Formats: sequence, C-alpha cells, structure tokens
Amino acid sequence: MAISQRIAPDTVAPPVGPYSHGMLTQGAGRWLHVAGQIGTDRTGQLAQGFEAQAHQAWTNLVGVLQAAGMDASHLVKVTTYLTDAADLPKLGAVRASYLGTARPASTLVVAAALAHPDWCFEVEAVAFLPG
Repeated sequence: MAISQRIAPDTVAPPVGPYSHGMLTQGAGRWLHVAGQIGTDRTGQLAQGFEAQAHQAWTNLVGVLQAAGMDASHLVKVTTYLTDAADLPKLGAVRASYLGTARPASTLVVAAALAHPDWCFEVEAVAFLPG
C-alpha cells in the first residue's frame, strides 16, 4: 500500500499558509499530472473576475481528479498562478473551499501575464492514488 507523508523538517520555517513543504509518497499507485486549469467552463466561456475564474479553474481541476477516481486528498503538489498580487487575499478562501484539510506541497507565482490576456488565474497539480 502506498502512503503519502507530509514533510515538515524543523530546520525549515513552518509553511506560511495551508500547504506542506513536501509530500513523500511511497509504494504502488497511480500518478496524475493535471495541466494548468483556467476559468473557462465546458463550453469555453471565460468567467469574469478573479474569484469567478479561480472557482471555475478549481472546479475544472477537481473534475479532472474525479475523472481519474481521485479527490483533493490525493493532491501532492499544486502550482497557482495569479496576474495581480492584489488578488492574493481572495485566493485563500477559494482554495480552502476545494482543498478542505488537504495540504499539498504548493507554489504560488505572481506573473505579469498568462497565455491569454483575459486570464487572471491558473492552477496545475500532481496527484497520487495509492494502488
């Protein structure tokens, strides 16, 4: 059986948010690498505004997890991209509503732009399902 373990060495400052510095996974299982998800619905319609795009992108990510027989508890790494640092205070509540108590290793990047000028949020992830 595979086991995922949070890595939080006392030689490193505690995480500054709801994430883990590292996730160690051992044993047999399946890996899922989720491409960057943006705030478009299944018809390609882009949600308007940061919070709406963030919610839609997380909904899309969860949909990919579910299609692979997984959920947020299987996430081991999440990378989030914002185009405006002023949106950071709004991100916590959105993220928490999808992650619950999961604390995957995480990286946050504030970028000048994403691949399309109307996109203000993107999230990608890696998940592991013990086999």
